[in-house]
Order: sequence, then structure tokens, then C-alpha cells
Amino acid sequence: MNESGITSRIIAFTTMFFGRFRAGLAVVNIWASVIFAGLSGSAVADTSAIGRIFIPEMEKRGYPKDFSAAVTAASSVIGPIIPPSIPVIIYALTVTGVSVPGLFLGGIGPGLLLATLLSIYVMISAGHYEKPAEGITGVSRLNTLMQGIIPLFMPVFVVGSILLGVVTPTEAACFAVAYALVVGLFIFRELKVKDLPEIFGRSMRDTSTILMVIGAVSAANWLMTYNRIPNIVTDFALEFMTAKWMFLISSMILFLVVGLFLEGIAAMLVLVPIIHPIAVSMGIDPTHFGILVVFNLMIGLITPPMGLCLFVADSVAQVGLGRLIRQIFPFFLVEVFALIIIMFVPETVVWIPRLFGF
Repeated sequence: MNESGITSRIIAFTTMFFGRFRAGLAVVNIWASVIFAGLSGSAVADTSAIGRIFIPEMEKRGYPKDFSAAVTAASSVIGPIIPPSIPVIIYALTVTGVSVPGLFLGGIGPGLLLATLLSIYVMISAGHYEKPAEGITGVSRLNTLMQGIIPLFMPVFVVGSILLGVVTPTEAACFAVAYALVVGLFIFRELKVKDLPEIFGRSMRDTSTILMVIGAVSAANWLMTYNRIPNIVTDFALEFMTAKWMFLISSMILFLVVGLFLEGIAAMLVLVPIIHPIAVSMGIDPTHFGILVVFNLMIGLITPPMGLCLFVADSVAQVGLGRLIRQIFPFFLVEVFALIIIMFVPETVVWIPRLFGF
């Protein structure tokens, strides 16, 4: 998708709807991440693909480069929350066996909530930066609309086919690859056959890295289970944490701290097998808790010292991590505020899954 011209069409499509807002290009950056989230499922891919286009363009329009990089990194957190999502699939299939369609649907509300809060923040704090943009003619608007709709069909087909029970998540991923291949080769014609070996090679390297992490952590989980560590932790928690809110607050603080030092999927594989059974035993909805964990650990992608999206954004912007961290801190607070809302208002997560019977 990154190589096939889809990203640039998404940005143009989003600009048509949000470009006239106060701090318009920053708002477009955020909502382009929302649409890209329905295609990619990866925050790092979002930061890289959108950042290479947005950061230079935002600088031309009057935004400081470090602020532009911060907006890009912060909004990319939406990628793994809105379906389809790589961390959600790993959470559901590898860790807990929770329904993948239920978790997919549960991520829609929190993802849109986060995008809205980030948009409000940039409109308040960055409205004075932007220089006015040129208007879009009627012909350009129609062309942008038509080319933007083509990528938007992908999440509809992928998530819809999973919800209808037609395909498994793995089969839906294969369909998504085929769709992107056809769009890139024959519709947008920006993807060349000679590019495919390099694209497939990068995909295999990324996949092998994830599988090595899963293999190592699975061995560690077996050792913990053999030594009854999850049972000991569960008994301790049930004895001293008598209220749901006490457990939710303490577990969310734990995940926030761990997210500072561990990559999200690795942290999930280590901690969730221990903490998820406690949540279930306390009557917490598994879908609600799953989205809370994913949302929480994705915030770790923009927090030092191990925030992958920070490093990717800095590699594009070249502003230095010190400046970028100072700019990202208010976005971090906005995302923690969104996490608190999601934690204490479960309906933000569960109302869509319940609507579809999950």
C-alpha cells in the first residue's frame, strides 16, 4: 500500500474534507491517519508513509518542523486501534482467544475519540501557524473524491468479510494484499513488477522479527505458567484489589510504565497472559480490557526512551529527539486523557460490538 500510490490519494482525499478547518493541514494529518489506520494496522508504517509527505508540506505552510513531526507521530497511534490492527490480532489469537471481530469493532470508537481530541488540541494550539491554502477546483475535487474512494473500499471489504464470517483474519489479509496489488499495478499504475521482490523481502523481514519475539516470549510464558506465577499474581490481586476501578487504574499505570521500555507486542505477550484472567475474574468485559491494553501500549510508541514512532518521525524530520520530545509531551497528555475516558466509560468501546452481537 505504501508503494502503490494509495497514501498520496488518502492525503488528498482527507484534505478535501478537513483542509478548511483552523490549523487545517495539522487536522488533515490526524484524519489521514484515521483513514490509513483502516488500511495498514501499523503505527510505524503510518508515521513513515504519512510523515514523508506531511512533514515537508507542513513546514512549507508555516508549521515548525518539530511540531509537524510530533503531530505525525502522535496521530499514528490511531493506526493499531482502528481495524484492521496487527496488535489486536496478536492479542486475540496469540494471547487470550478473545473474538477478533469484537475487538476490531471495539477499536472504532476509541480511535475516533482520540482523533477528535487531537484535532481539538491542534486547532487550539496551532491555528496561528498555517498560511492559507489554494482552493480546489470542481474538477480537481471530483477527481480527488473518485481516487480517494478506491482505497477506502479496502477496509470495508476486509473488516466486513471478517464480521460476516466469510474469511478468517489471515485470509482477509491475503485479500488486502491482492487488492493493493491490483490497485497499484493496474489502477494507479505507480507500482512496478520490478518493485515486488524488495517489497516482499521487507515484509518477510518484518514478519520474521515479530515471530522471533513471539517465540521467545512464548517460552518465557511457559516457564511462568509452569512455576504458577500467573496464579500467584491472580490470587494476590484478588485479595488486595476488591474493586474494578482499583484494578483498572493499577493495570493501566503498569502498562504505561512498561510501554516506556518494551515494544508494545512484546509487552503484551509477557503481561497479558497474567493480567487478562484477573480482569475476567473481576467481571471486566474482555473486549473493553483488550482495547484498553492495546490503546495503552500504543501510547508507548511516542514515549521515550523506546518510542519507535518518535525515532521514525525524527528520521524523516531530522529535528533531534530533544526538540521532538518537548513537542510530543502535550499530545501524550491528550492521549492519556483519552485513555482515562475509555477506561471509565466502557460504552465507548463495547457499544459497537454489542450492536453487532459480539
